[in-house]
Amino acid sequence: MSSDLPAFRYHSDPLASGSIRESVETCACCSRATGWIYTATFYTAQEVSGRFCPWCIADGSAAERFAGEFMDSYGLDGVSEEILHEVTRRTPGFDSWQDPHWLVHCHDAAAFIGEVGYSELAAQPEALDQLRHDLRIGGWHNAAQLEQFLSHLGQGATAMLFRCTACGTHLAYVDSS
Repeated sequence: MSSDLPAFRYHSDPLASGSIRESVETCACCSRATGWIYTATFYTAQEVSGRFCPWCIADGSAAERFAGEFMDSYGLDGVSEEILHEVTRRTPGFDSWQDPHWLVHCHDAAAFIGEVGYSELAAQPEALDQLRHDLRIGGWHNAAQLEQFLSHLGQGATAMLFRCTACGTHLAYVDSS
């Protein structure tokens, strides 16, 4: 990520994930054209005409001004109120087919890495094992069908990859159309 952009503890490279991109658009919060604009989710009951610059996300002014959140709190059970607010109100969210959610590990929100297919997920065996376990709990009892599904991630279904900010363990969940 550009050293000019604010750092986000829980979304370390929003350029790579596509949540922030270069743009000449003016920020709906600060009315400045910073050269960068946020492209993913924002949840609010208010009418917002435009998108936000990374600085208005990082300092919380966009979430405060428009009484909204960049990410739903689903999945953030067990984290402190401070971490919950940082993820939902001061961290860029990400787009997904299903409702996006954040993963937690070591009593902290994990850092979002990005959307990945099978080859990227296989490079993180602990995430692949955790995903297998979660899918078995979710009803995938046939091992061959489960492996067939996983090996085709990136083709109609993907995985959202995260890394624990405390211990470095990788985690993932499946997102499909």
